[in-house]
Amino acid sequence: MKCVPFIFLCLTSMLFLVSFAKAEYPQLGKNPLKEIIAAMTLEEKANLIMGKGYHNPDMPEDMQGPVVGEVKDKVPGAAGVTYAIPRLGIPSIVLADGPAGLRIQPFREGDSTNSYYCTAFPIATLLASTWDTELVQAVGEAIGNELLEYGVDILLAPALNTHRNPLGGRNYEYFSEDPLISGKMAAAIVNGAQSQGVGTSLKHFVANNHEWNRNVIDVIMSQRALREIYLRGFEIAVRESQPWTIMTSYNKVNGTYTSENPELLIDILRKDWGFHGLVMTDWFAGQDAVAQMNAENDLLMPGTGRQYDEIIDAVRQGILDEAILDRNIENILNIVLKSPAFKGAVPSNKPDLKAHAALARKAGAEGMVLLKNNEQTLPVKPESVLAVFGNQAYDMITGGTGSGDVNEAYSVSLLQGLGDTRIQVHETLASVYQMYLNEEKAKQPKVDKMFWVPPPVPERTFSLDEIEQFARQSDMALITIGRNSGEFADRKLENDFYLNDHEKALIQTVSDVFHKLNKKVAVVLNIGGVIETASWRDAADAILLAWQPGQEAGNATSDVLSGKVNPCGKLATTFPIDYDDVRSSLNFPGKVLLGSDPENAFPAADDREAEIEYLDDIWVGYRHFITHEIETAYPFGFGLSYTEFAYGPLGITSDTFSDFTIEMSVQNTGSVAGKQVVQLYIGAPDGELKKPARELKAFVKTRLLSPGDSQNVIFYLNAKDLASFNSDSSTWVAEAGKYEILVGTSSLDIKSKGQLNLEKQIIVEQVSNVLAPQRDLN
Repeated sequence: MKCVPFIFLCLTSMLFLVSFAKAEYPQLGKNPLKEIIAAMTLEEKANLIMGKGYHNPDMPEDMQGPVVGEVKDKVPGAAGVTYAIPRLGIPSIVLADGPAGLRIQPFREGDSTNSYYCTAFPIATLLASTWDTELVQAVGEAIGNELLEYGVDILLAPALNTHRNPLGGRNYEYFSEDPLISGKMAAAIVNGAQSQGVGTSLKHFVANNHEWNRNVIDVIMSQRALREIYLRGFEIAVRESQPWTIMTSYNKVNGTYTSENPELLIDILRKDWGFHGLVMTDWFAGQDAVAQMNAENDLLMPGTGRQYDEIIDAVRQGILDEAILDRNIENILNIVLKSPAFKGAVPSNKPDLKAHAALARKAGAEGMVLLKNNEQTLPVKPESVLAVFGNQAYDMITGGTGSGDVNEAYSVSLLQGLGDTRIQVHETLASVYQMYLNEEKAKQPKVDKMFWVPPPVPERTFSLDEIEQFARQSDMALITIGRNSGEFADRKLENDFYLNDHEKALIQTVSDVFHKLNKKVAVVLNIGGVIETASWRDAADAILLAWQPGQEAGNATSDVLSGKVNPCGKLATTFPIDYDDVRSSLNFPGKVLLGSDPENAFPAADDREAEIEYLDDIWVGYRHFITHEIETAYPFGFGLSYTEFAYGPLGITSDTFSDFTIEMSVQNTGSVAGKQVVQLYIGAPDGELKKPARELKAFVKTRLLSPGDSQNVIFYLNAKDLASFNSDSSTWVAEAGKYEILVGTSSLDIKSKGQLNLEKQIIVEQVSNVLAPQRDLN
């Protein structure tokens, strides 16, 4: 017993020495960052500028991370984590996908009593179709709350690349063909999520507008197209929301990988726009870790052994200035200081999923677009019996595949949603479909859901006699058409953009039979991207574009079909009559370069060196269709309602062109309550620069207006809203002349007009002269 005090004394001394040793090291949050960085070893610095790695036995050894298998330590299913240095008080932070809601594993090893589901919100294209930044910000708040409650520090979203071409495989993750909508919606998501004390990552910066050879493709375009179309949305989002981080894209722009390009990341992002946050790579993006460090791409994700060795060797050989490494580490630590992990937040693992599901349902309904509604086919009358055709009515697509997918607890089919209304469903037809789908889906192979778009189940065929029997026993037909897409592959024309033969036959046959009996037919489009409609739309009496509405898909769609919600969505991307009408169809998705070999830039890809010239320049979407007078199936900004609205005259206040306001009144002149999106376009005079016929410059969504009610709408604009980018002088210029002010219900349906006269040219902003293409684009 006499030895006990001695042992106690030894233990006490050891603890004192450990505490004293720790106290010798500066601590994050207590000491200046420069002291923290100076205390790091070179090896610690090399680890800190990359994630802990990503383990996959199928990947090459040099692509394995410096620290393997630790992603599961904090939040299983998260995309990555950063390196921790405990002796300096630096914790690791967790990064997770994605654009339609938090993506983590719903179950955890050793925990059989709890689940970790997240809310699958509507896809970004649907959110953009709401034209409601307040609603979208609420979605961002809900997603941010789920990050906080599940212990995730940074959301790898929103994504705001451009709908340049209808076949883009990840268009569903992106908002629009228009940079104003993209920027405003992205800023709303960022502001909402970051209000919860977590971070976001705008992606993919920039020009990741196609999946084909995305890891190595060189996107070649003019400086004007870059500034006005592809960078502008990012600029708006950065200036209006200050995201914690930005993620660079896989591709090159004008010859250089985006993650290795100081002109993009320093001159434009940090100097021109004033961004002070962290820049990270997309997973495994780029080729040269040293070039990425020099370009101030601060964080390399998910981190590989090869990158670690390259950084260490480059510093020791004097190729990479350690001061550059220190600069990037300071950007990383500034984000760590903001993070819940650093602040000691304790996740509850119990977000309010019920409340978030209700928000997903509301957003889903408000982003649906009524494309056609002859003779008030919709809303469906109460007590009507619907003959429901189409696979997706029974198995709705909630969202796309890949990193944008969400592990939700449930999803609601259209049949389930209709069951909560006073609308009845033909039970025999429903039973036939459910049995058919069960049999067909059982035949599909079991594969990794994240990187696989399951082949669609062929539409079931019916004889004329069968359809006629269903028609006689029903009041109306409802046909649902579905489409899905995801990472690694762009969409196809046949059997995707264009309906397949089974789908065309289903719509035509059902319509013929029901119309002979004087009964109506409505079509629901459960799709993630634009499809061709002109060849078959005349057969339908009504068409509702439901997009991919998230886990509450069936309920949200039923809310609109039943009239519980008056449709108020508007198209944020144009539906062309034919694919060839799209300007970018001339050379999408690009060409493989002669003699190229696979570069293995990503373990799941076999990309070959390729390039694409953006010969469409600024003529993207409605800018092309309207300016060149090409008819569309449904124009940008289009969307019907169950009510009508009247627009008053414009009131324009313009003491100076630095700031001016435009006011007008909107009145509900119909018989049911509804919301209206009021869109303001500006037509600029042609001067030195050729301009689009009109460009969206502002929009407002009204509150819910009762019949006869009105709202005064105010638009706030400034000189940059009049400006175009002049590549010769690297300036945003508002040229002298008359500017048309056009306000309406779509890009074509203009209700009120006005005019501004700018007597003298204004140079609005001088910016960096960078990212010029290395050859002429004709």
